[in-house]
Amino acid sequence: MDNEPVSHSVMPRCPMNALTRSSRTVDLLLVAVALIWGTSYGVVKGALLTYPVLGLLALRFGLTFVLLSPALRELARVRWRDRFGMVGAGLLLLGIFLAETFGVSLTNASNAAFLISLCVVLTPVAEWAWLRRAPRPVEWAAAAVSLLGAFLLTGGRFTASPGDLLVVLAALLRAVTSCAVKRVMKTGTVPPLTMTAVQAAVVASGCAALALTVAPGQWQPLPHWHGHGAFWGSVIYLVAGCTLFAFFVQNYAVSRSSPTRVALLMGSEPVFGALFACMWLGERLSLSAWTGGMLIVAASLLALRREPPVAVEAAAKA
Repeated sequence: MDNEPVSHSVMPRCPMNALTRSSRTVDLLLVAVALIWGTSYGVVKGALLTYPVLGLLALRFGLTFVLLSPALRELARVRWRDRFGMVGAGLLLLGIFLAETFGVSLTNASNAAFLISLCVVLTPVAEWAWLRRAPRPVEWAAAAVSLLGAFLLTGGRFTASPGDLLVVLAALLRAVTSCAVKRVMKTGTVPPLTMTAVQAAVVASGCAALALTVAPGQWQPLPHWHGHGAFWGSVIYLVAGCTLFAFFVQNYAVSRSSPTRVALLMGSEPVFGALFACMWLGERLSLSAWTGGMLIVAASLLALRREPPVAVEAAAKA
């Protein structure tokens, strides 16, 4: 009889501690994705000097789909409703990369990396409107700090180039896509790799179709291995790091947490992007822009504040 209270007090801690550890692992993986995606703007900027936007996207996601095609066997266990949802998420991702990549080609890489962080502000609104999950006060505070950082990035001005506006559109689509992925994967029947494979197929086929129909100049012979080692190195990095690893982690994280928390944890992406653009492309940023970047990083750190385990579990089931 004396042992019963001990038994009841100890046993519930194990799954909760495991849940917390799992959440921390996901957090660290998301920060790694932010680092990788931050460098992608400079890498894409360089690759576009050799190959056009639609061709590059079709190549990048086509290779990703080929590598992930074995994961499509799991589609047999997925309901038709969820399959349509996966294709819808793929179409949103197509819109993201069209807006983002054309935007990068029309603006500098560091500016694009900062502006994409607006998804940190837009995701809580999208999640509240679509998934009916009201963000926590700390998440609203982090989003506000990130918005101030983006404002300082522009030097306190609201004027923006066409490339900047395309990147902002990509940020909005990112927010909506996170909610769409969460909605599809909340049942637990859709594996993250299968989700990534379907998204890659939609983006690759969509870009190829656009290049062959409305923009034939975007469909060109692939550069030869000899003399274009930097381009193919960029493609390998974009496929392996920025697509296979990054999208698997993001889809997995969204299935186990909330879209808002995922967006906040990846808020340091623009600062990594700016650092890489300065070192790799020789771009320069003003003091105001760096201040804005630091505020965006502060917003991400604010999001890393310990979340109650109950809240983590609720977000995963939402």
